This record gives sequence, C-alpha cells and structure tokens, in this order.
Amino acid sequence: MNNRLRELRAAQQWSQAELAERLEVSRQTVNAIETGKYDPSLPLAFAIARLFGQPIEMIFDPDA
Repeated sequence: MNNRLRELRAAQQWSQAELAERLEVSRQTVNAIETGKYDPSLPLAFAIARLFGQPIEMIFDPDA
C-alpha cells in the first residue's frame, strides 16, 4: 500500500523518532510504514490520520 507518511512527516519537520513518539510506536515501525514494508493496523492508521488532520484516504492508497 502506498502512503504519504514520509511527505507529511517532512512537512512538519519531524524525524521518524519524533513521529514514532507522537504515535506511541517504535521508529522502526514508522520506517517500515514509510517504505511500504508494513501496513499499519486500523487503529494506528486512524491515529496517523488524526495526527495530521487528514482523512485516511488522503494518506494511504490501498489501490496503488
């Protein structure tokens, strides 16, 4: 699944570690999501969407 997480994180000037802390996950989890090696759970996807103030569909593209 493609996503815009890296782009959104960079726009906030957050490191992967800073984003991970805000989401209460590991930096490795953030990296794995950004590189497409891991799809987040639904609760984590909602937390990411809330954090960036975007609908899930604007961050994650399941068709790509």
